[in-house]
Amino acid sequence: MTDQPPPPTPPTLEELQHWTWLMGRTQQMMLEAGFDALPADANPLARQVRDFWSDQLALFERMTKPAVAPADAPEKDRRFAAPQWRDNPYFAWIRQSYALMAEHLLRGVDRLEGVDEKTRDQLRFAARGFVDAASPSNFAFTNPEVIEKTIETRGQNLIDGMQKLLADIGKGQLTHTDPTAFEVGRNLATTPGKVVKRTPLYELIHYAPTTDTVLATPLVIFPPWINRFYILDLTPEKSFIRWAVDQGLSVFMVSWKSADASMVDVAWDDYVAAQVDAVDTIRALLDVPGVHAIGYCVAGTTLAATLALLAARGEADKVASATFFTAQVDFARAGDLTHFVDDEQLALIRTLSPQGFLDGRYMAATFNLLRGRDLIWNYVTNNYLLGKDYSAFDLLHWNGDTTNLPARWHLSYLTDLYRDNRLVQPGAMSVAGVPLDLTRVATPSYVQAGREDHIAPAESVWKLTHHFRGPLRFVLAGSGHIAGVVNPPAARKYQYWTNDGEAASLDEFVAGATETKGSWWPDWIAWLRGHGADERPATGARQPGGGNLPALDDAPGRYVRER
Repeated sequence: MTDQPPPPTPPTLEELQHWTWLMGRTQQMMLEAGFDALPADANPLARQVRDFWSDQLALFERMTKPAVAPADAPEKDRRFAAPQWRDNPYFAWIRQSYALMAEHLLRGVDRLEGVDEKTRDQLRFAARGFVDAASPSNFAFTNPEVIEKTIETRGQNLIDGMQKLLADIGKGQLTHTDPTAFEVGRNLATTPGKVVKRTPLYELIHYAPTTDTVLATPLVIFPPWINRFYILDLTPEKSFIRWAVDQGLSVFMVSWKSADASMVDVAWDDYVAAQVDAVDTIRALLDVPGVHAIGYCVAGTTLAATLALLAARGEADKVASATFFTAQVDFARAGDLTHFVDDEQLALIRTLSPQGFLDGRYMAATFNLLRGRDLIWNYVTNNYLLGKDYSAFDLLHWNGDTTNLPARWHLSYLTDLYRDNRLVQPGAMSVAGVPLDLTRVATPSYVQAGREDHIAPAESVWKLTHHFRGPLRFVLAGSGHIAGVVNPPAARKYQYWTNDGEAASLDEFVAGATETKGSWWPDWIAWLRGHGADERPATGARQPGGGNLPALDDAPGRYVRER
């Protein structure tokens, strides 16, 4: 054995403070010399640079005189929650320098002159993405937690993180949760039921009743085909489907097929036709004149088109009521997703779809970019740098369970709706040769929006109220696109706002709204019962497979498992 040299002694707090002061003072001298050459009437960009460095000098001044500097406020940014970001002068300087850079960069976008609002929004989105990516928490040598972990484990965290990174590169997708923790049919999507119909585009699931009687009018749910349907049937305590069944509803769910090469010619008409087909199938099975329908996100957009089609055909009574979960029909203020809809992006999608379908991993990456700080960089730090094990989180498992999209329909969806906003132009779009006019829809509607929704902004969802002419109830839920919807009453989380008065805008609605703590689900079921409280025994065709549609498979079916 040979003698090992003793490990280096870490610098003391005083030594770190001295070197921080030295770096700061050197840069300060150069900057002060440059300020003298900047004229008072400098252009806006020069003034922005001057303001930035002025604030940097003020920061250096505070950092070099910690004894008289005011104490930092408690850190609200989770990236810098560790005490080292405040207690260590070097990392405190890094953190505050980054915050200063981020503030000035975003402020600079807002101050740009001669830029139209759309371009400004795009620049603002790009700037936020750059700011999130440039955070010192994302890099091993500027993150004190990573440095300490590397010393503690002798670098094993970096080895573990590299294994995770290579695995993600291999599968072409960022991993958010333990892939072995959940399985559809085992501990997700476990509400009992049967697949009673299967077409090339969808499966129809009929759930087993848990009450002796059920509402005469059944409920059919159309989930977005961008994701798997079981966002509404996660673990039993979170499942909207299980809760709806327990409320005495006959519940049906459409499970869309993930696109493959056989669906190269699938267009929007096919999804509208599928919704009509599901409605007619349930009506015939249970011998009822109409159904209640729910459309979530893009399936809600499609449900609006289905209602317009039925209205044009004189068949509006087939849908007794319609509920929209975070669904847009007017895309004038559609939020950050519009930044991904331009000629270059559309051309890229065409190159990514040579077999007629778009790999769902591309859509997953797009949605991750909308919340890059939480859904990308948080995992870069925790899993790749710190080497932490993945947590078990059902919602994130669902988020990573991607579906492929028919390329033809996906491109027309982006161009006709997001780019050109044609659905709200009467007659501009047609289905099966029938022009669509949303202003003809008189179906009673319940419209739910998420106050913090980054995919379907509440202001955009609100615009649906300007187009339908039937009775309508608008509810603004706390949280966002997923948590604002999947919020069971037992969780006692969030809140929702209602307003029975007239409101011309979302701001007016909020100004006169009443806040109610907890889930909006009880408000919805009360509204639904107000549109038909008659009940029937939960026997015969009300039992899955008990009518003229025999059971094909147990829920959750085959399509949800296809990859």
